[in-house]
Amino acid sequence: MAAGVRFTGYVADGALVRVMGLQQVRNVCLIRHAYVLPAWQGHGIAGKLIARLRGAGDRPFLVGTWRAAAWAICFYERYGFARVPDEAVAPLLRAYWQIPERQIDTSLVLAAPALSVGDAARLIAEA
Repeated sequence: MAAGVRFTGYVADGALVRVMGLQQVRNVCLIRHAYVLPAWQGHGIAGKLIARLRGAGDRPFLVGTWRAAAWAICFYERYGFARVPDEAVAPLLRAYWQIPERQIDTSLVLAAPALSVGDAARLIAEA
């Protein structure tokens, strides 16, 4: 939160069941820390929240996640995000996140709208 991550949540039956953080970093919005309680997964709450967040901005949205997190990758792809080509992953992670190299080596980036290698390079250059 000290880095400017703003959280949006969804309350159902008096309980916080969904939370998602959004961080504006220069010319992009990063989706950070997205969680849904297991009992509430599959109810469309996350999709509505992503649509709301994406509708509120005109910047590209990026999500960084572990390469092994197949469930997270499928989730974001279901809501219009596309994997960034491997050649653009490390430059994007270095430009917009503050994470260790080891984490860069094991992560990927998804974007909405989709980014080519050239698009990613232009985005970083414009930052």
